[in-house]
Amino acid sequence: MTPAEASFACDALVVGAGITGALVAERLTRMGRKVVVIDREHPSLGSTVASTAMLLWEIDRPLCQLAQLYDFERAVRGYRASHYAIRGLVALIAQHRIACQMRPRPSLYLAAEDDSLVHAEAALRSRVGLPSQFLDHKALAQRFSMMRAGAVLSQDAAEADPVRLAQGMLELSVVRGARLMQADAVAFESAGSVVHVGLASGLQIEARDVVLATGYVMPDVVRPTAQQAASSWAIATIRQPQNLWPLQALVWEATQDYHYARTTVDGRVILGGEDDRRLIEPNARDAATAEKVTVLKRYLSAFWPQASTQVEFAWSGAFDSTDDGLPLIGPVPGCKNIFAAFGYGGNGITFSFLAAELIGKLLSGGTSRLIDDFAIDRDVS
Repeated sequence: MTPAEASFACDALVVGAGITGALVAERLTRMGRKVVVIDREHPSLGSTVASTAMLLWEIDRPLCQLAQLYDFERAVRGYRASHYAIRGLVALIAQHRIACQMRPRPSLYLAAEDDSLVHAEAALRSRVGLPSQFLDHKALAQRFSMMRAGAVLSQDAAEADPVRLAQGMLELSVVRGARLMQADAVAFESAGSVVHVGLASGLQIEARDVVLATGYVMPDVVRPTAQQAASSWAIATIRQPQNLWPLQALVWEATQDYHYARTTVDGRVILGGEDDRRLIEPNARDAATAEKVTVLKRYLSAFWPQASTQVEFAWSGAFDSTDDGLPLIGPVPGCKNIFAAFGYGGNGITFSFLAAELIGKLLSGGTSRLIDDFAIDRDVS
């Protein structure tokens, strides 16, 4: 990754070299576009390295709730698009043999209290052809030894190392002719036929199209109406391959601020959650880590008593989500030829693939109803 040492012009500029930028670069170079990817830091050093590594097609807001917020057709369209995206991403990884420890996994959406929500959710998903089924308390205990009122068991999920995945996609893009440069974009001007991007160094990039894939660092030109920031914590236990749950399913809860759990290739349990919208600043987040780790260990003991709660790693990070659980993808309002690719939420990597596909379609002259569904300035009420 070489620093930008002079102003230059390019065809397509991708701002951000994390997982989203890498997938966008792969899509655009596959289309034959001449791409430059810039980042102010080392690739994947931002939100990508703090990802849950869970490749889910399930959206943070359940399908039954999303259908109440908008309408049934729109809600189903979002879920089907997410399911399409995860299948497409897994196929892309396999096609190019990206070494990212990708492993197919089922997912378990656990009831928080009674089984009413997960029962309704499983029924609605099955009705529209999504690969989910309801497990009552007895079936969940028999198949997964988990003591909850019920769960939704879904297929077609996976897990992967997000940093290796991003690196693999960037390397593939570079082989196709993309350039990877270190630069900090601080200003965007799109009044004319091209976009002028000002860098912190005083240099300038002139691009025909610009895609913003900056993770949780939101440029000033993007003014979303459905976004909110929070902090989250996670722990990784010691290696304990003998103590893992059946099928090593990806686990998360039917609550708004849910806990999630997964396993690793080397036999650890990773548990995350304890989201807090008040502790955004790094110092405040760090100060709360010890208490949050204690709470997570206590939760792990209740969730999976067979596991050791000896923690080898603990970390926290800021993240953004949206009120409806859907991503922010598409043209930036008021900014000609500038596009946003923000896959916020629990299945951000899946949304990143979807953003790459949709933006690729837009730059080819196509369109999609999903662009309105995922609009930056959509009304969520």
